Amino acid sequence: MILTCAIIDDEPLAAGLLENYVKKTPYLNLRGTYNSAILAMRDLRENPVQLLFLDIQMPELSGIEFAKILSKDTKVIFTTAFSQYAVDGYKVNAVDYLLKPISYEDFLKSTDKALERFALSMKQDIYQRDRFMLVKSDYKLQRVCLDDVLYIEGLKDYVRFYMKDGETVMSLMSMKKLDEYLPKPEFLRTHRSFIVHMTEVRLVDRFRIVFDEVFIPISENYKEDVQTYFDQHTLV
Repeated sequence: MILTCAIIDDEPLAAGLLENYVKKTPYLNLRGTYNSAILAMRDLRENPVQLLFLDIQMPELSGIEFAKILSKDTKVIFTTAFSQYAVDGYKVNAVDYLLKPISYEDFLKSTDKALERFALSMKQDIYQRDRFMLVKSDYKLQRVCLDDVLYIEGLKDYVRFYMKDGETVMSLMSMKKLDEYLPKPEFLRTHRSFIVHMTEVRLVDRFRIVFDEVFIPISENYKEDVQTYFDQHTLV
């Protein structure tokens, strides 16, 4: 996978260093370098890139402010000489935060993280589009149709899919990995041991999801996302 990218930094030396790093990184394709967010604004609106290396402290329009108006499809790696901006960087869902002077090792760690995030997004899009995944079960690949899943239970190193027809499918994988790949908010984790197909929920009793005689708990760690989903679909 090749990621298109751009650099916005008002310090010529810092921008030049990032250009050199990008050029020697095989999966990055540099589309432009800008010394201000204002100059970059028109180009990036008409021709958005996938990844943006964005300085935080710049005149006229800061990197934090600019990140808020970017397309959601553009991922951001913030670059700055001031560590106090780290928290602000994560508030706008940045991929990473690089503190100047930036080493190539740290640069690669950040861009690898971005590459992984795009690969994950592509997988999610494929599952959402095709509505099935293939999972390893008893040395075979078994098709699991997302529309047929009621809920998923985590069992140590395995997961078990519970299907509408009463069948189950057991596969060797982690709940964490599965939770990352499944489309949100259609599938939500309600507990460390359960992921629920929310569009199949028919009954909630005492803040437990009920499938026939099975009561699926909603733990404190996942309560906020589940409650938000219920609130969005509740008629009051």
